[in-house]
Amino acid sequence: MDLAQWQALLNNVAFAICLGAMLFYWGGAAFPQVRLLTELGLAGMIGANLTMAALLTARWIDAGYFPLSNLYESLFFLAWGITALHLVALYWSRSRWVGVMTAPVVTGIVAFAALVLPEDMQVAQPLVPALQSNWLMMHVTVMLLAYAALLVGSLLSISFLIVTRGQDVHLKGNSLGLQFRPPQPQTHPEWAEATLPSPASELAYAGLRSPRPAPSSAELPPQPAPEGIPWQRLSLAEILDNTSYRLIGLGFPLLTIGIIAGAVWANEAWGTYWSWDPKETWALITWLVFAAYLHARITKGWQGRRPALLASLGFGVVWVCYLGVNFLGKGLHSYGWFF
Repeated sequence: MDLAQWQALLNNVAFAICLGAMLFYWGGAAFPQVRLLTELGLAGMIGANLTMAALLTARWIDAGYFPLSNLYESLFFLAWGITALHLVALYWSRSRWVGVMTAPVVTGIVAFAALVLPEDMQVAQPLVPALQSNWLMMHVTVMLLAYAALLVGSLLSISFLIVTRGQDVHLKGNSLGLQFRPPQPQTHPEWAEATLPSPASELAYAGLRSPRPAPSSAELPPQPAPEGIPWQRLSLAEILDNTSYRLIGLGFPLLTIGIIAGAVWANEAWGTYWSWDPKETWALITWLVFAAYLHARITKGWQGRRPALLASLGFGVVWVCYLGVNFLGKGLHSYGWFF
């Protein structure tokens, strides 16, 4: 079996694994007592990540250049980046919500690349002169990793809005996303936080010290959840808010570096740093949206719903920047379209 056949096989395997991971994660959310479903979803995301890495490697060897020259290759690299950032977000949050939100997006990307794109757009083509540069790997790789981090962070902001829908939530942290709740057990918070916190932990959560040994839980009644939202949901909302902030904080510098690298490459290839190409314009809009998000959180102290709404807007802006401008069929950055 040659490398082209391997690519076709890995193409289909990646889609099947992503679809299975999505179903397992959704099943784990519907039946949280069946922990095996969520573990199988995690295994599926790891398998999808490795499968797409193998696909990109085989294409790299077969084509002789880093596989980021067309829409098909960039879609698989973006999907690979999202699965990798999914693992980072899961390590930070220990929440099945990460997989519930990212698995369908990855499945949609892989299905679009494998099943919707015409075959002539899936075949590796010789690089045009402008792409025969080391900047191809440096610029495009950083940009797609930035998109992956921003998309996963935005998805967790959308998760925050879903978890806290209809509730007036005031998070007890600071503008940097640092929380004062005692460390949670190293398990999924939906499973680990079913019990109410003790009064001593609430004093610690408020940044205070107990003047005497805390009474046992049998001596005092359970503390009600503030603002009418259950404690386990409030804790999950804090985790989602914090993890989303950290991922966007990771993606924004990558986006900045990618834009700067692209400007340098554009000057080398076309003789100008900035030409207001549609992709360049929307990259600037994306940068401004997430710059506003970080500015609001760091300097204005925004937390919770308002920055989550801004990040949710950023989710759509990233897709317009990455894929939407290709509908125009114009511009120096177009990967091409089949209309």
